[in-house]
Amino acid sequence: MKSTPSGEQTPPQQPAPDRPSTPEDLWLSPSEQEAWRIFLYATTRLSDRFSEALQADPQIDLALGEYEILVRLSEAERGFLRMSELADQVVHSRSRLTHTISRMERRGLVERIRCADDGRGRQAQLTAAGRELLERAAPVHVRSVRELLLDVIGHDDFLELGRILGRAIDPDAPVGVGSPTAADLHR
Repeated sequence: MKSTPSGEQTPPQQPAPDRPSTPEDLWLSPSEQEAWRIFLYATTRLSDRFSEALQADPQIDLALGEYEILVRLSEAERGFLRMSELADQVVHSRSRLTHTISRMERRGLVERIRCADDGRGRQAQLTAAGRELLERAAPVHVRSVRELLLDVIGHDDFLELGRILGRAIDPDAPVGVGSPTAADLHR
C-alpha cells in the first residue's frame, strides 16, 4: 500500500503498459505479463512435445526426463552417478528420481549399485541396453528439438535464448555437455 499526502492508504496500481514494472509494483506490466505467459506456455508445451516425440515410437517409449537421465549417465566419466548428483543434474526431487530410476531399472536401462567410494550411498549406472536405447532415441530427440524450436527461431536466436535463460540460473548449474557448469561455458 502507498500513502497519499493526506496519509490515506491506496492500493498499488498496475504499471503502465509502456514502462517496466518495479520491485515496488504489485503486478507485472501488461507486456511483462504477456511475456511471462508466453514463457510458461511455450516451455510447458515444448517439453510435452519433446516427450511426445520420444514416446511416439514404441521401440523408444521414453519420457523427456528419462531420456535426460540416459544422457547424463552416458556423459558421466564411468557411466554412473550418485543418485543425489543425478537428481541435481536433471532437476528432480530425490523421491521423483527414485521412482523414475525404478521404472527404468525394470526396463533394464539402468541399474542401482552401491557407491564404490563409500559403500553407503547408491548410484545409477547406465546398462548396455540403456546405451543402445539412447543411441536410437537421440536422433528422434534432436529432430524434435530442431523442428519445434531451432528451425522455428533460428540458430542465432536459439543461442541467444540460451544466453538469456542462463542469466536466470546459478552459475554452477550442470547444464553443459558432460555437465560443465554454466560459468564454465562462458569462459
